[in-house]
Amino acid sequence: MGENKIVNEHPEKWMRLDNAAKIYPASRSRRWMAVFRLSAQLAEPVDPEILSGALARTLRRFPSFSQRLRRGLFWYYFEHIEGSPSVEPDVNNPCAPIRFRENGGFMLRVRYHDCRIAVEFFHALTDGTGALCFLKTLVAEYLTARYGAVIPRGKEILDCDQPAKAEESEDGFLKYARSFSRSRNEPSAYHIRGTHTGDLMAITTGVADAEPLLMLAHSHGATLTEFLTAALISAIDRVQLKHQPERKKHKPVKICVPINLRKYYGTNTMRNFASYINPGIPSRYGEYTLEEIVKIVHGFMSMELNEKLLNARFSTNVMSERNLLLRMAPLPLKEQAMRLVFLLQGDRQTSSVLSNLGKVSLPEEMKGYVRRFDFIVGPLSRNRIACGCISYDGRLVVNFNRSVRESDVERNFFTALVKLGVHITVESNQRR
Repeated sequence: MGENKIVNEHPEKWMRLDNAAKIYPASRSRRWMAVFRLSAQLAEPVDPEILSGALARTLRRFPSFSQRLRRGLFWYYFEHIEGSPSVEPDVNNPCAPIRFRENGGFMLRVRYHDCRIAVEFFHALTDGTGALCFLKTLVAEYLTARYGAVIPRGKEILDCDQPAKAEESEDGFLKYARSFSRSRNEPSAYHIRGTHTGDLMAITTGVADAEPLLMLAHSHGATLTEFLTAALISAIDRVQLKHQPERKKHKPVKICVPINLRKYYGTNTMRNFASYINPGIPSRYGEYTLEEIVKIVHGFMSMELNEKLLNARFSTNVMSERNLLLRMAPLPLKEQAMRLVFLLQGDRQTSSVLSNLGKVSLPEEMKGYVRRFDFIVGPLSRNRIACGCISYDGRLVVNFNRSVRESDVERNFFTALVKLGVHITVESNQRR
C-alpha cells in the first residue's frame, strides 16, 4: 500500500442528510445526543501517534464521514471538512454528547485506552453497519502501519488507496422508497424509572460463549436476536411488576429492534439505512413465561421482517419529507414539527432498544491482533436503558447502558440466562 497516496481529492462540498438522519439534529439538546460507540480490543497497547495517522487515512476513504453539521434555510446539511479530529484518551463515561466545535466540527471521535480503540458516532452520520465498517478499516490501517500486516480488503474492510464509490454515500431511503405508507401509531410502552445517574452512564457488560446461547435460542425455535429480545422483555416486565403489582394497570413492554435494510436491497451505503420493529407483550393480561415471550417475539418478527412491510414503514417517512408544505417550511418550524413527532412516536412507543450487530468477521491476517469487539448503544431520550450486542471469535458481548442507578433490568436478564445454564462473566464501570 502506498502510504502517501491521496484519495478523494475532490469530495462533494456539501451533502443532504439521509432520511433517517434528519430527526437527530432536531431532537438533540445540550445534555442529550444520539451517540453510539464501537470498540476493538487489541493484543497490545495502542500507540496514539500511529492511530492518528491511521485515522487520517481512513477518513479520506470515508468522505461521507468527514462532515460538519450546518443549518440551512430549509434543512440541516453536511459540509465536507478536511483533516481529522485528534485521537484522545478514553473516559469512563462513553457516549456523552459530542461538542462539535471542540472536535474540529467532526461528528465522530476516536478514543484509546491501553489496548482499546473506540469510535463514537453521532447517529446522523451513520448506523451500526456503516460504523462497524469504519472501525474495521481503521483497525486494519493501524495494524498495517504498526506491524506491517498485509490485510486483504473488500466490502467490509475498505482499501484506503482506492477512491470512495458513489453508492457508499447514497441515501438508500430515497432510492428505494415507494408510494405506500403504514401508520406510525402504536400504544405507549412501559418505561423504566429510577434514580438518575447524572452525567455518568452506567455500563454493565456480560460476556458469554456464543455457541451455547445460539443452541439455546434454536432449542426455543428462535434466532439469537429473537431470544435475547424475549429475555429483555421478560426482565423489564419483572421490573414493572415490582413497581406496580396490579397487572391491569400495566403498560405493554416493547423493545425496539433495529433492522439492517442493506440485505434487502444489496446496497453498500455507509450512511444510515436501517429500520426497526417493536416486538413486545401486553403485560396487563397476566404473567408470561420466557417460552411464551420467545414464541410471541418469533411470530412477530417472522411477520414483520418482510421487505414490503419494511419498505412501507420507511416510505412513510420519505413521503413526509417530500410533502410540499413541509419542504417549503423554514427550518425552525421543521424542527418544532420533528421534535413533536419524536416526542409522540420515538422512545414513547418502546421500553428499551436491543441492537444486535451480529457476528464480526475478520480475515485471518487480522485475527491474531484483535481480541474483542464491543458495541454500546448511547442513552435514549426517554428510555433509561439500552442494550447493544456483538459477537466475535466465539464470544457474545452484551452491553447495557443505563441512566438510572437501579440495575434491576440487567440483573434479571443475566440471571435468567444463568438459570438456563449459560455461563456469563459480568463487568461494570460502576464502583461498588
